[in-house]
Amino acid sequence: MGWWILVAIVVLVVLWLVFTYNGLISARNRTQEAWSEIDVELKRRHDLIPNLVNTVQGYMGHERGTLEAVTNARANAVAAGATGDPAKIGQAENMLSQSLRSLFAVSENYPDLKAISAFTNLQENLTATEDKLEFSRRFYNGNVRDYNIKLQTLPTSLIAGVLGFKPFGFFQADEGDRTVPQVSFGNVPPASTLPPAAGPGGPPGPGSAGPPPQS
Repeated sequence: MGWWILVAIVVLVVLWLVFTYNGLISARNRTQEAWSEIDVELKRRHDLIPNLVNTVQGYMGHERGTLEAVTNARANAVAAGATGDPAKIGQAENMLSQSLRSLFAVSENYPDLKAISAFTNLQENLTATEDKLEFSRRFYNGNVRDYNIKLQTLPTSLIAGVLGFKPFGFFQADEGDRTVPQVSFGNVPPASTLPPAAGPGGPPGPGSAGPPPQS
């Protein structure tokens, strides 16, 4: 009888390990998949900005500083994306949003620009991308929360580290900056009330963000 009890305990422990490991794998894969959606939207956003700059620079030749701020902020965001660190990416994207806010505010001083369909189309595309990015951010952070809870609660926390599972970082974004491309030309506040545009903060980097490393 004693041997049967021991065998039963061993079987239960093995089954628990298998189910726990499979559950962690599923949660980690869902989180990485959620990040890939953010990556897609960030890359689309980065691809739209050069076209935006090229479209407006012919009308805003005297606003070289504003255009350079947008270009540099985009380069920094791409470079941050190459690190795969959600904290660095979030900070760089916030700076990019601030520079876009300044650009749209300054564009209010150029009536001819607002009549250009290419400009309005780019603004609409940026708005749509920003909406998708916000949804993807929430979805990713929800998966990160659930996954990290699994890692931090007993008894899973006793074996998660041994099995090589590490927590993911949240993708943070500033509440005021996420809606930057949605600025309406009829409601844009004066440029003087806006924060200064982001300046250069680092060298441009290649590619898109890719899945974030577990940290």
